[in-house]
Amino acid sequence: MHTASTRLLRILHLASPALPIGAFHFSQGLEYAVEAGWVKDEAGALEWIGGVAQRAVATLDLPVLLRLHRAGVAGDAQGLQRWNRFLLAARETEELRAEDRHMGAALARVLRELGAGDCLSNEQPAELGYAAMFALACARWNVSEHDALQAYAWTWAENQVLAAVKLVPLGQSAGQHILHALIPQLEQFATQALRIQDEDIGACAILQGLASARHESQYTRLFRS
Repeated sequence: MHTASTRLLRILHLASPALPIGAFHFSQGLEYAVEAGWVKDEAGALEWIGGVAQRAVATLDLPVLLRLHRAGVAGDAQGLQRWNRFLLAARETEELRAEDRHMGAALARVLRELGAGDCLSNEQPAELGYAAMFALACARWNVSEHDALQAYAWTWAENQVLAAVKLVPLGQSAGQHILHALIPQLEQFATQALRIQDEDIGACAILQGLASARHESQYTRLFRS
């Protein structure tokens, strides 16, 4: 039985930076943005992260996550695979696709270790990306659509801020200021995702795609993307 308090703890667990899925390996192009001088300080980091959230996460990741969650709840394996493939195809670089697959496989492994692997029984976990696995876990633990969207947006933003703290570099207080400023936007994006129609799903984060592509051949780097 999943009580409200248990569901809250489950979603906090899924969104935790301590979850061993390797999220800390990836900057999603932010490392090149710092290298190129596009992001130099706290204000620049907030602008970059907020911009990617608005133009990619809010309009691509979150509405697709919603559909993955609904497919997981309904036991719709075909729908799950369809939207998983859609999201992977929408990634603009090989690095971003590799990140999705790596974190998806890692989360599948964690779920099995936690005894929640039954949600994977009819799927092909090696082919499912991170959003699909996150949605399946939320469906398995009866986490609501809106809570799942908020948690996914939060864990994405937190990982981006942690990357910025290392790369710019920023102090821990500056990182917390950025997260505090992002919270109203993340809530807005999660709510908006509930209303986005299929034909309106997509991303337009041109600089992120360019940064990710150039990061693939960056001479020295800390992150895998």
